[in-house]
Amino acid sequence: MRAIPPRKRMPMTPTPAAALTDDSARRRSISFLNIAHGFDHFVLLIYPTVVIGLEAVYGRPYSELIVLSSAAFLAFGIFSLPAGWLADRWSRRNMMATFYLGCGASMLAVALAPNLIVLSAAMFALGIFAAIYHPVGMAMLIEAASAHGNAMGRTLAFNGVCGNLGVSLAAGVSAALAYWISWRAAFYAPAALLLLTGIFYLRMTPDDRHHASKRQSKPAIALTAKLMAVMFGLFLVIALSAGLVFNVLTIALPKIVDEGMVQGVPLVLVGSVATAVLLCGALAQLAIGRLVEWFAPHYLFAVVTALGFLGNLWASYADGVALMIALAIAIAAIYAQVTVNDMILARYTADAWRGRVYAVRYFTLFISSTIAVGMIAYLHQAGGFGLVLGANAAVAFLMFLATVALVVMIVTIEGRQAEMQPAE
Repeated sequence: MRAIPPRKRMPMTPTPAAALTDDSARRRSISFLNIAHGFDHFVLLIYPTVVIGLEAVYGRPYSELIVLSSAAFLAFGIFSLPAGWLADRWSRRNMMATFYLGCGASMLAVALAPNLIVLSAAMFALGIFAAIYHPVGMAMLIEAASAHGNAMGRTLAFNGVCGNLGVSLAAGVSAALAYWISWRAAFYAPAALLLLTGIFYLRMTPDDRHHASKRQSKPAIALTAKLMAVMFGLFLVIALSAGLVFNVLTIALPKIVDEGMVQGVPLVLVGSVATAVLLCGALAQLAIGRLVEWFAPHYLFAVVTALGFLGNLWASYADGVALMIALAIAIAAIYAQVTVNDMILARYTADAWRGRVYAVRYFTLFISSTIAVGMIAYLHQAGGFGLVLGANAAVAFLMFLATVALVVMIVTIEGRQAEMQPAE
């Protein structure tokens, strides 16, 4: 009887089913990150909308009541630092689950608050959990999108649109819930959605704690220590100025609309007009996601920051329909710059460090929200929103100058990199 030869072992290659599973898991993760980005901006802008109605409830002026939101914005900036560090050292996926569940629980506490002191404390807790998304979610998004090369621009742009929709819908939805039910309902409804989504997220995404030690520790473009310090300093200036411009526009927008165009109409209409203006940011991000496939991100960065300065400057002396157009330009620019900013930062940052680097960036970006709240309250009382927007235009101009310096630096670095490549 002839012996049967042993079967040859085939090399271990991913099967089509395994590849499909990996791709499905990646797409599912990106979907949850997009949803989280929308929620992250939505939850922090509920109070700046319903506060217009709280003037009558508590008998206090807008300038006093809007300051209460500074607790959330302060925590939003400060706690991005430990969030990024924990994500890189522990688990990005588990930190995102904490975002969903923590934000939902905090919003329930806001809705149940019996007085303004408890409300402020609950808003601080909301800021702590909301701080998780940007340093953690952006690192996860770039890691997932990197596998598809040219699709990164579109992936980041669509994620930005989801964040923009969160900002846009916050004004309209919160105003409608406050007008038709109560201001507390504006917190109850999204709290329930966040808690349910968090449960689904835990059930549908795998644990990633074993990936922490496998992430790349080298960036796409290596820099000397001196160049790295200069570039990081420019990114900090841009982040601080972008944060001020963004937060002044988004926090004050419902009140700017109320005073500048539709004064004396119901809160629900104010929210609707503000939502329409903010949707311009979504359109700008979709456009920039395509443009980065044709033009270098750093050149687009300079163009959109220039438009942001011009939009803010025009808004500072416009009113009526012209004011809405100027605000639409300013908001479109401040949202469009986010996509190109993230792409440039990812190119010069190693994956293993992205959580911490984005944490520092977003710490600077969002700590400015506390400054923005104080700036709005002080300047509005001193000279109205013309003064507020004029100051915002000055900050936008500083951002443009820092962006131009960054572009010059990137062109110089990449020119030297090209010269060092061996000839073919």
